[in-house]
Amino acid sequence: MTHYNFRYASHPKDAQKYSTTELREHFLIENLFQEDTIQLTYSMYDRYIVGGIMPSSKALTLETIPYLKSEHFLDRRELGIVSVGDPGIVTVDGTTYELNKKEALYVGQGNKEVVFESKPGGQALFYINSAPAHKQFPTKKVGKADAEVIELGEEKLANKRILNKLIVNSIVETCQLQMGLTELLPGNVWNTMPAHTHNRRMEAYFYFDLDESQTIAHFMGETDNTRHIFMKNKQAVLSPEWSIHSGSGTSNYSFIWGMAGENLDYGDMDVCPPNELK
Repeated sequence: MTHYNFRYASHPKDAQKYSTTELREHFLIENLFQEDTIQLTYSMYDRYIVGGIMPSSKALTLETIPYLKSEHFLDRRELGIVSVGDPGIVTVDGTTYELNKKEALYVGQGNKEVVFESKPGGQALFYINSAPAHKQFPTKKVGKADAEVIELGEEKLANKRILNKLIVNSIVETCQLQMGLTELLPGNVWNTMPAHTHNRRMEAYFYFDLDESQTIAHFMGETDNTRHIFMKNKQAVLSPEWSIHSGSGTSNYSFIWGMAGENLDYGDMDVCPPNELK
């Protein structure tokens, strides 16, 4: 079963006027994982798709949705998959890939069938991002050992973290999609600080590995007019190109960042010093 919804893009001046409820309706993606269901959100920000797939009692096939106007989901798209549950299996046009938690799979444009399933006795969860593509690149698995790993932050600033670049152009050939996974070390809560924007790319964050009794305040908005959205475990949030994307939790957590847009330069950021945020 596939469920899907649609999100319009918002002008930053309009977003300043949103109530808390409206802010959450436009940017927060809450119920990503439902048993035996593929949940998709189609966004007008670079026509990016964010989704959650939970194969419980049966395998689930990624099907096209009306917004794509295509016979197959990947006729004009590329796909990034990260396993965030028990070990699972993804089959792409007959080729099987086993993914452990925090391993990724890039699936290139033009593939016809992508099937997701759990291993016996386990519950796999797959977080997916998809962006339009103009060229087919090979499907490739990226295990944690294949990632580019960078240690960032400082204990004294409560932002010591490990960044794992998974689907980036130094590891996988893509048209525009990029994805990675950042893990906050115990006692650290701040991510993506100093905050930044990049007018050439939009982004989406997926927060997980958060205790169910805790919360994360995700900060968004222009650097001189910020807002926040309180989020729970296994929820995602859309980040427009004009918005910062940063967060702080009541405990440590992990998050997956995905982005698409004008270029593949990971370092293309317009940084705002912490003491200049408003």
